[in-house]
Amino acid sequence: MSKVWAMPNKNTFSIKPIADLIKRYISSSSGYWIDPFCGENPYATPELTNDLNPTFSTAYHLNALDFLKLITKPSNNYNLYFDPPYSPRQISECYKSVGIATNMQTTQSKWYADIKDEISRIVSSGNIVISASWNSNGIGMSRGFKQEEILIVAHGGWHNDTIVTVERKI
Repeated sequence: MSKVWAMPNKNTFSIKPIADLIKRYISSSSGYWIDPFCGENPYATPELTNDLNPTFSTAYHLNALDFLKLITKPSNNYNLYFDPPYSPRQISECYKSVGIATNMQTTQSKWYADIKDEISRIVSSGNIVISASWNSNGIGMSRGFKQEEILIVAHGGWHNDTIVTVERKI
């Protein structure tokens, strides 16, 4: 039997079953946790947080791709949260909320692909990426990741489920 947990929430990691999953992986994984779309994620390593919106208390306020490119030395100790805006509309709203215009490059699938390529570069073999989205694609096998767990959080009504994918770099 499924249970409807909560309405969709822009603070994905505050939804109880998602927070429980994250806590489980934090306790069983060593190393640092990077978050390029941090928002109010309390689980990321503070000095490795980024959010485009300057109202969030993060170490950086950059475009996620620019932030990830700052990490020039991949480490055996990097795990990562990947909770980007889920749709071109959400990307546009996010950028506009901080006074940045969107263009074709920021609302196409290549935007996600470029970020996933950087994530693959940064996260070393054996480490974890926890992705939240409306699909279970995660970072993907083509980038060297294997799915370990998928959590589907139903929000009820006409709301899209939140799908959380846990992958380990192989």
